[in-house]
Amino acid sequence: MESADWLTILHPALAVVLIYPLIGMVVRLGVQTRQRRMGESNIARTSGSEHTDLGRWLSAGVVIVVLIALVAAIVTKNPLSAFSGGWARGLQLLMVLLGTSISLVALWQATSKSLRLLFSLLTWLGVIGLGAQPEVWRVSDNPFDPMFWTSHYWAGVGVTGLMLFSLGARPEILRQLRWRRIHVAANLLAAVLFSIQGITGTRDLLQIPPGWQLATIYQCNFDTLKCPPLASQPPAP
Repeated sequence: MESADWLTILHPALAVVLIYPLIGMVVRLGVQTRQRRMGESNIARTSGSEHTDLGRWLSAGVVIVVLIALVAAIVTKNPLSAFSGGWARGLQLLMVLLGTSISLVALWQATSKSLRLLFSLLTWLGVIGLGAQPEVWRVSDNPFDPMFWTSHYWAGVGVTGLMLFSLGARPEILRQLRWRRIHVAANLLAAVLFSIQGITGTRDLLQIPPGWQLATIYQCNFDTLKCPPLASQPPAP
């Protein structure tokens, strides 16, 4: 495998090793927190704070992994010497990446409601802006197209927005029952999207060949699902 191939599998590896185990822990602690609030005295009192702390790390981790995925898609699509737009466009995209990362850090630190809303939106818009680049495979951008609902990218955008909502609305969720109910509904939707991410991500990995195979694979007809015959190999000496 070449360096570009390792960069391509970095984000699914982080998702498997870090994100999905965190999801399991956050969900379990969330169930325990609800059980304790419903009056079950045998649940540890620390379950609520642990759920909140791990939830913050999960939300930030999802954004970071998505940014890694988008950067990998953009820089590995073509050789850097053939990068569309040259250094000017590359610098613009780098500024968007830095701005998105700074917004995420600022969201982590912000206390006022207006700043949390602002930095949540800026972070999400930065993710969408990077994902809108032509190097990023999105299947379809039309929500009326059935293929749109099989897009790994758009499911990732949706779950990123939900994670940013949970991170930005954390004080309200802790204090108000109405916000906790919204939080539960949002996380049920996030669970569905995470499941879709696991399925579509596995599918997409099967469709990404190593770099040294690209020249041959791209000769295939993806409509008829046929490839040209491979050249015969000379017998081994």
